[in-house]
Amino acid sequence: MSDYYYETTNEQIKGNVKSVFGTTFDEEHDWCTTSSGEITVNNIPKSIKTVKLFTHITEEDGETSILSLNESEMNGEGEVKLVYDAPSNNLGLYLAFISNDNMIVMEVDGNVVSYNSGAKAGTRTITTEYTLPSVTPTIGSIEDSYASQRGWINGEKLYGLSDYSSQKISVADYSDDFKKIFRTVIFSYFKNKVDNYQLVKESGLYNDNCYPITTGDEPILVTPVYKSDKATRYGNEVYNSDLYYYYFKEENVGSDPQTYFESLPKYKAIPFNECFGIDEDDNIEKKGAYALIYWGEGTPAEGTVGSYQFPQGYKIGFMVRAKTDFVESGKPRKQGELYGDGRLNNKINSYSECNFKSSALGTDGPRCAWITVNGKMLLCFESGTDKDFNDIILEVEGGVKEIINIPDIESSIYTFCFEDTELGDYDMNDIVIKARRTNINKVEYSIVACGAYDELIVKGINGSLIKDDAEVHKLFGVNGGFINTVTSNAEPIVDEVIVDSKFSFLNENTQPYIYDITTGKTIYLSKKGEDPHGIMIPYDFKYPKEKVCIKNAYGKFNNWGENRVTSTDWYVYPNEDFVF
Repeated sequence: MSDYYYETTNEQIKGNVKSVFGTTFDEEHDWCTTSSGEITVNNIPKSIKTVKLFTHITEEDGETSILSLNESEMNGEGEVKLVYDAPSNNLGLYLAFISNDNMIVMEVDGNVVSYNSGAKAGTRTITTEYTLPSVTPTIGSIEDSYASQRGWINGEKLYGLSDYSSQKISVADYSDDFKKIFRTVIFSYFKNKVDNYQLVKESGLYNDNCYPITTGDEPILVTPVYKSDKATRYGNEVYNSDLYYYYFKEENVGSDPQTYFESLPKYKAIPFNECFGIDEDDNIEKKGAYALIYWGEGTPAEGTVGSYQFPQGYKIGFMVRAKTDFVESGKPRKQGELYGDGRLNNKINSYSECNFKSSALGTDGPRCAWITVNGKMLLCFESGTDKDFNDIILEVEGGVKEIINIPDIESSIYTFCFEDTELGDYDMNDIVIKARRTNINKVEYSIVACGAYDELIVKGINGSLIKDDAEVHKLFGVNGGFINTVTSNAEPIVDEVIVDSKFSFLNENTQPYIYDITTGKTIYLSKKGEDPHGIMIPYDFKYPKEKVCIKNAYGKFNNWGENRVTSTDWYVYPNEDFVF
C-alpha cells in the first residue's frame, strides 16, 4: 500500500468516491487512456532531415488534429527507433519524412517501417503520363469582369476558349492510401469551418510570395482534386465557379503592383462544372487536368492562338470567379472575382451586395494557400467567407518551381491532474502539469495550475526549475492559495529535461508525482483498482475549475469510471462552463 493511503482506509476512500461521484467505479480500472509502443524506421535516405511519428485524433468539436508523438533529427543515419505514447482511441499512426523541400507521409502498419522510395516523386516534374489536347487553343470568348461591371476596374476583360470539354487531360487518380493521407493532413491543418487565416500569414506564401514561377521545360498542369461548398444547399457555389490565371514577369511590375495586376488579361483555365458533379461534396478525386495556355504578351483578340508551353521566368497568379445565382436575404450570395493575391481583393472583400464582406479578410486578404504533401504542390482556395482555406483544392505540377509549404505538426500534449487529499472533492486541479515530448531526447514540462493551500512539491521531473525540493507556490512567486484554478493569474512554470530515447510517459519510474509537505503524504498516478486521485490524459486537457468535480466538468467521466472500455474519449466533451 502506497504512502497515499496512510492513515486512511480503503473503505473510507471508496465511501468518499461514491459520495462525490454518486456511483461505484470499475474495480479493475487502471485510469489509463494511453497506449505505448516503439516503431523502428529503416531505409531512411540521407536527404531526410527529420523523421516525425504522429497520430490523428478527433477533437472536441468533431474536427481532427495531427499531433507529433516523437521526432528525431537525422544526420545521415539510415535507421531510428521512436518510442511513443498515444491516445488509445487514436485514428492511426503516421510517419513524416521531412527534407528541405518535401514531406513524405506514410501510414504505420506494424512495428517496423521502411521508407517508401516510391513516394519521392517531386512536384515540378509531372508524375503521371498524360497527352496534351490535339486541338489548337484559341481565344473564343471575351467578357467583362464583375469588377468592370461594378466600376472597380474599368474595361477589365476576361478571356476564354469557346470549348473546354476538349481541353480536359486524362490523368491517373490518387491511390486510396494517398487519399487517406490527404484527408488526414490537409483537413487537420486547414481545419473545416475554422479561421485558418493566421496559418496562411505565418507561411509567408501570400500576396507577393503566392506566385509559382515557370521553368519553361514542361507544360503546367492544374488538376481540381477537391471541393466543399455544401453543394445544392447554397446554390452549388464551387460548381458554378471558374478558375482563372494571369502571368507576368517581375521586372515589369513597377512601383504600383495592384494597378499593374489589374491591367493584366485574366484567362479562364478551368470551368469547375466540368470537373465536379453538381451534387458532389467533400470528395477527393483526380478526374482530369487542364494545361495552362501561354497567349503571348499584350491583350489578345478573339481568334488569338496560344501554346501549351510557357516560356521560362513568368509568375503565375490565380483567381476564382464565383458566379452562382443563389440569392440569400434578397442578395446574390456569391458573385465576384477572388484572387489568391489579396491586394486584388480590396473591393470584393468589402462589397456589401454579396456576403464576402462577412469574411472580414479586409482590404488585402489573400484567398489562396499552398501546402506540400508527398511531393504534391496543392493550391488551397478560400472561395467563401469562413477563412478555412479548403473550399477548392487543386494540384499544380509540371513547368513551375515548387512553392514549398510543409505543414507544421505540433507536439502532442499530455496532462497530469492530481487530487492532493485522500478524501478530496476530485476537482483534479490541486496540481496540473502539461508535458510534451519535443524530440527523441527532450521533454518540456509545465506546471500550469495549483488548486491547493498545502505546500506541494512536484517530484520525478528533476529539471533545473521543477526540482525535488522546489515548493510549487514559491515557484510561482506566491506564498499560497489557488493558482490558475479560479482566475488566470500566473504564467506556467516551464522546464525542459533531457530524457533517454526509450522514455515513455507510462513508465512509472519517470512519471511526475506529488509530495505534500503539509501532510507528509505522497501522491502518485492512480494504479489499477485505486480511486482516480492522479490521472494522465494524452491531450491538451481543459481541467476543472476550483471546487468543480471532474464528473460535472466532463459528463462522460462517470461512464468511463464505471466501465473502463466505454466513453474512452470522455476528455473531449467538456462542459465549457465548468472547465478552466
